[in-house]
Amino acid sequence: MSTTANKFAPADSYLKLIRQFPLRPIRTGAEYKAATAIMERLAVRGENGLDAGERDYLDGLDEFISAFDRKSLAGRPRRGTPRQRLRSLMQDTATTPRDLEKILRCSHSLVSLMLSGKRAMSKENIKALAGHFRLSADYFL
Repeated sequence: MSTTANKFAPADSYLKLIRQFPLRPIRTGAEYKAATAIMERLAVRGENGLDAGERDYLDGLDEFISAFDRKSLAGRPRRGTPRQRLRSLMQDTATTPRDLEKILRCSHSLVSLMLSGKRAMSKENIKALAGHFRLSADYFL
C-alpha cells in the first residue's frame, strides 16, 4: 500500500463510531435521538479528550444534526401554549420525559409538573431547552 493511501485512511475510532451510527442524513426522531446521544457522549469529553478520528466524526455528525434541526425545528410555528410546543418538540425528536430530566438537570416530579401544565418553565429551563433543541428562547414564551 502506498503512503498516500495510508495518509487518508480513517482512524480506527472513526470507523468504530461509523459502525455505531453511520454518517448520513437524519430522517426520523429516533435517528435524531441516537445521533444527539452520541454527540453528547463525545462532546462532554471536550475537544482535547478526543482523538483525530473522533473529532472528524463529531464534525460530520454535527453537520447532519444541524441539517435536521434546520429542516424540522427552525421553522416551527408558535402554535399553542409553551407546554404544547414542548410536547410537540418531544414527539418530533423522540425525546422522553427522562431525557428532559437530563436536559433540564431536574427531578422527574418537576418534569411531570411542567408537562402537565401545573408548573411554568423557568428562565433556566427555557434556556436549556432552547440550547438543546437549537431554537430561540422566544419559542418557549
